[in-house]
Amino acid sequence: MMNSKHLTAILFAGLIAPPSHAEFLGYVGLQARAFPSTAADPAQGSETISGVLAPEWYQQWNDGDDSLNVKAFYRYDSQDDERSHADLREFYWQHVGNNWELTVGVNTIFWGVTESQHLVDIINQTDFIEAPDGEDKLGQPMIHYASIQDWGVVDVFVLPAFRPRQFAGEEGRLRSIPITQNDTEQYQSDKEDEHIDYALRWSHYLGDWNIGLSWFQGTSREPIYLPQISPTSVTLRPYYALIEQSGLDAQYVSGDWLWKLEAIYRRGIGHSITEDFAASTAGFEYTLTSINSLYWDLGLLLEYSHDTRDRIKAGPFQNDVFVGGRLSLNDIASSELLFGYSQDIDEQASRSAFMEASTRLGDSTRITAEIYHFHSDSNNDPIYSLRRDSYIELGLEFYY
Repeated sequence: MMNSKHLTAILFAGLIAPPSHAEFLGYVGLQARAFPSTAADPAQGSETISGVLAPEWYQQWNDGDDSLNVKAFYRYDSQDDERSHADLREFYWQHVGNNWELTVGVNTIFWGVTESQHLVDIINQTDFIEAPDGEDKLGQPMIHYASIQDWGVVDVFVLPAFRPRQFAGEEGRLRSIPITQNDTEQYQSDKEDEHIDYALRWSHYLGDWNIGLSWFQGTSREPIYLPQISPTSVTLRPYYALIEQSGLDAQYVSGDWLWKLEAIYRRGIGHSITEDFAASTAGFEYTLTSINSLYWDLGLLLEYSHDTRDRIKAGPFQNDVFVGGRLSLNDIASSELLFGYSQDIDEQASRSAFMEASTRLGDSTRITAEIYHFHSDSNNDPIYSLRRDSYIELGLEFYY
């Protein structure tokens, strides 16, 4: 059986030639997050200050055909001990051949084209305590072989270890009510987090089309939450089933229009409690270029998401419309603004909105701002636990 120790041995076996180029970089950051509403659970706090340290190291040799890539992450949170966490986002050796690449180690792989959610993105586990948008990922141990041909790129993944989600602690915000307990996860597989997963993907450009077909078999990155009832409390325990998922992602470019689609079909393997279902997100981004004398660009976003599961079993995009925009000021400070609004079609009271903005001060300092708003009146709604967790966050990051 291949485990993380075997993977590390393979990684260092590739480091036999002297380095020819090395680079050290990264950033440190400070964020302050405030919650205007009183928490749904009295144990939760109302504001938090946190700091981030994210160093990166890149080294190459053999005329650039071999490289070692390291990217670490650490956050300290003043309110929630569970949100204070460290992760090795990347730690891999990569060899580049004439028409192939081999990567061994811990890496982060992203699949997807839509804005509101990324259905096909299944390789890495979501870093659930970082942000509610699901964009942050935990590093995944893997062996990744890519064959690059005229008819497309074929990616083959062997994933020898599974990483469970981590959840906010009792005092943390943006958590489930009742609380989801960390380190209590259950698995369908007898091998638990040592089950070996597999994934394939073919991607290719066909004229104005960019198409990807993917397949995954292994432990689901999305847990099922099982209630645990005791005489004094009710908690949730994450359960990770074995699944098989087929996916399609596609983009079509036509002038200022960018049409997008993600679709999946997922089924349970063996005696699974996972319900077979299909889900999709489709829409477009239309870009208005040079809309004033300052040459700003504004991308208008519209997407629709559908999930065949019942509302209580599906995610937050079971039957929802998302509208938003992406504003680029095209200034020397790389100022950007992204905003969006999601509305549940079946439940008028279920909605969420966000705004993310950033700009640079000089060459190495960035200021960020986030606003997230959640609203729900139904306890069958996936975002009901977050109904009082709307927040404002300001951040300062220094890059070196």
